[in-house]
Amino acid sequence: RAADSGRENSDLCGRLFRHFPYQLSKCSSNSFNYRLTMIFFLCLQVILILTKLYDYNLGSITESSLWRSTDYGTTYEKLNDKVGLKTILSYLYVCPTNKRKIMLLTDPEIESSLLISSDEGATYQKYRLNFYIHSMLFHPKQEDWILAYSQDQKLYSSVEFGRRWLLLQETVTPNRFYWSRMGTSKEPDIVHLETKTVDGHAQYITCRMQNCSEAVRSKPFPGYIDSDSLIVQDDYVFVQLTSGGRPHYYVSYWRNAFSQMKFPKYALPKDMHVISTDENQVFAAVQEWNQNDTYNLYISDTRGVYFTLALENVKSSRDLEGNVMIDLYEVAGIKGMFLANKKIDNQVKTFITYNKGRDWHLLQAPDTDLRGNPIHCLLPYCSLHLHLKVSENPYTSGNIASRDTAPGIIVASGNIGSELSDQDISMFVSSDAGNTWRQIFEEEHSVLYLDQGGVLVAMKHTSLPIRHLWLSFDEGRSWSKYSFTSIPLFVDGVLGEPGEETLIMTVFGHFSHRSEWQLVKVDYKSIFDRRCAEDDYRPWQLHSQGEACIMGAKRIYKKRKSEKKCMQGKYAGAMASQPCVCTEADFDCDYGFERHSNGQCLPAFWYNPSTLSKDCSLGQSYLNSTGYRKVVSNNCTDGVREQYTAKPQQCPGKAPRGLRVVTSDGTLTSEQGHNVTFLMQLEEVCSVSRFPTETHFLSSSFPGPLEHVHLSLPFVTTKNKEVNATAVLWPSQVGTLIYIWWFGNNTEPLITLEGNIAFTFSAEGMNTITVQVSAGNTILQDTKTIAVYEQFRSLRLSFSPNLDEYNPDIPEWRRDVSRVIKIALVEATGIPNKHILVAILPGLPTSAELFILPYNDATGGNRQTAEDLQQISEVLAQKLNQNSIQFDLKPGVRIFVHAAHLTAAPLIDVTPSHSGSAMLMLLSVVFVGLAVFVIYKFKRYDLLGKVQNPPAILCFLF
Repeated sequence: RAADSGRENSDLCGRLFRHFPYQLSKCSSNSFNYRLTMIFFLCLQVILILTKLYDYNLGSITESSLWRSTDYGTTYEKLNDKVGLKTILSYLYVCPTNKRKIMLLTDPEIESSLLISSDEGATYQKYRLNFYIHSMLFHPKQEDWILAYSQDQKLYSSVEFGRRWLLLQETVTPNRFYWSRMGTSKEPDIVHLETKTVDGHAQYITCRMQNCSEAVRSKPFPGYIDSDSLIVQDDYVFVQLTSGGRPHYYVSYWRNAFSQMKFPKYALPKDMHVISTDENQVFAAVQEWNQNDTYNLYISDTRGVYFTLALENVKSSRDLEGNVMIDLYEVAGIKGMFLANKKIDNQVKTFITYNKGRDWHLLQAPDTDLRGNPIHCLLPYCSLHLHLKVSENPYTSGNIASRDTAPGIIVASGNIGSELSDQDISMFVSSDAGNTWRQIFEEEHSVLYLDQGGVLVAMKHTSLPIRHLWLSFDEGRSWSKYSFTSIPLFVDGVLGEPGEETLIMTVFGHFSHRSEWQLVKVDYKSIFDRRCAEDDYRPWQLHSQGEACIMGAKRIYKKRKSEKKCMQGKYAGAMASQPCVCTEADFDCDYGFERHSNGQCLPAFWYNPSTLSKDCSLGQSYLNSTGYRKVVSNNCTDGVREQYTAKPQQCPGKAPRGLRVVTSDGTLTSEQGHNVTFLMQLEEVCSVSRFPTETHFLSSSFPGPLEHVHLSLPFVTTKNKEVNATAVLWPSQVGTLIYIWWFGNNTEPLITLEGNIAFTFSAEGMNTITVQVSAGNTILQDTKTIAVYEQFRSLRLSFSPNLDEYNPDIPEWRRDVSRVIKIALVEATGIPNKHILVAILPGLPTSAELFILPYNDATGGNRQTAEDLQQISEVLAQKLNQNSIQFDLKPGVRIFVHAAHLTAAPLIDVTPSHSGSAMLMLLSVVFVGLAVFVIYKFKRYDLLGKVQNPPAILCFLF
């Protein structure tokens, strides 16, 4: 019965219903010997409840009961006689596409059976199983198709709703099996699986649900993947592959070929979680090499390949089972709206975005508190902070709640101040999508949405028994207190409405820790005398601090007028959209670009915009980025759209390079006396030559594949002085190896079985050293440049300490930063760049060596003397001591370069030992080869391709 506003009425909520006939025994050591659990299922008027009694002394379930209500909880019928009086049930499944079909699992420790109902649980048929089900996955469209995962890691399929089963695949990774998505696969019965081979490797396969034999299965990703890494979600498939101690992530869009996911060059991920794949875009949380309790949020292009930073240092934690929890919440009902808790200087603050991470803002605290007293909270020093944990228990609410059917209404617990705190927690509500907030309770409450958000129900979150609840019919602006039970109840959970047409909730709990279960049905239908009509609604426009154009459109929703007391109908949540004219705010920075304080997207220090894709060939075109890309799902039109959109541009010609030699059959070995056809490729030129039959091949066995090669040698050396070069490998032990060394312009290499060599340069200038390492069927190489002069000068450089926070201590990062410093020195001093060579040194704190080199002018006659070099050194030292040399490592991170002290000799870039975090971030430095290099005798060829003294061995890669 309806109650007067603000007045308690214990009769409002109906009556207390039957007690379940299971009691918890006495406590022992402050813990129960028995645990009673409940599983609910709702479908319109039907409620199914499965209760299980777990005996801690026996370590097993000793009793179960199945209850059914056909009047939404007014009366219940016990169904134990219909499922078997001695049958112990363990779980209840409901077909997601036909709620009339119910499936019950028996306790596998007693028997392995299924009980199937096709009439909403009224009657059941029992089917024996020859395996024990661990979990099941229903097809999203076909109601009778089911995948069942057994306790011994086998996957079974059924096309008869569990009445018959077929063994599909053995050794399947837990929770790594998926149905195909309609539209992305031609056949609806395709299953995606992560399986393990006999030798323990994981692989990704697809097959039909009724036939997964070796002959018909497919392997969309070539080779092995990391165990427990396959994710199939919407239009995307993700896998992980670790090499060189670092994980690499690959994505397939619309089931096309896999591409490696491209994060900023020095993100160096060590963990990644896919947050969302909505609206043809991937939202990912990445933990980078220098993070421990935070993750960075990245947003992708449509294909999920190129990622740009959305928000740094989002707080993370782990639940009781060790799973990573990211403090990020996607607001239901409004696309592109997220809340995140970011860690700034050891303080956690809550930020909000309305355009899927392009812009983030702090939350404005309420103007007044619960009693109407003014709150003095000035941004950015003080703001509202929210706890963003979502409950995994479907019968209890978490710290924050929103619904698709109630756009703009957000209820959350949090605090006001400089940072998020676990103290002085209050409850807050926003009815305008986070623009303004109101305090509604001074203690934590669980909040339930009824009538599509037309009614909010709040119950105090406490371990003590309660008898009251609070109701709001105006989106949390005012609340009324009601009694739902005459005896205080320990509330264990609340069961909300199953659909959109009811106003019923069921509260379940117990009067004491030793009492039986209590169910209380609460029906609010009598409060309303009619359904809402169109006149009962008002338009509400979504905005962000007054800005109406969000994600390129103006969105207007229909909300019930606060003074109207009617049940919401089809108009609730309705939305109309109108596109806006494109502005700069509708564009994010493209891959390789970063947004600076002036709003411009400028290239990152590691990114060279002029670098073309490897597949850009003469005569073709490519998209030349403007540094911007339109936010995915943004609906703006005209305006600056053309200005910021990438433009097609013709691929320029390239100098011949990249000679590659492979055999026609793809193998790298051959029997003696057999002809071998080699394919010689030079960019787009491919010629086939037949080599003589007296070609010999050496083979070697090794325990594991060679993954990386790094060449270590001095940056600068003196003319005619012996230089030591060392090849450092990952992994360090890979069996028999052959090293091929190329020095300068020499046409013949040196071949050794050792990974180090000494060499002397007799000519001044910049010289190259290349090492190729052959291991079985794998060949990798690295190339370094060394400056050779009779005399030079050097200065040691130091940096502002914040550079160390971004130094992953890998060779490629050192080269990129060296290049940036050199540019800064040239711009500040005007000294020609040929005079300067900068080399960042390995290790922390970050330091560098600045070399001042001589060079000849265009005529070759103006050579620098020792005095000239000394004068240039003094100019550089003066600028360095004046803090004139600086560069931006990233937006908001400025690095100053200082002169440290003089050094007597050049230093060597030695790769860090392959252990710990440094090895996890070792990058592959140059191109990877696919051939074996072994030379017995090597001589020159004439320009017509005629072989002079043909070699006995020839297989090489430049």
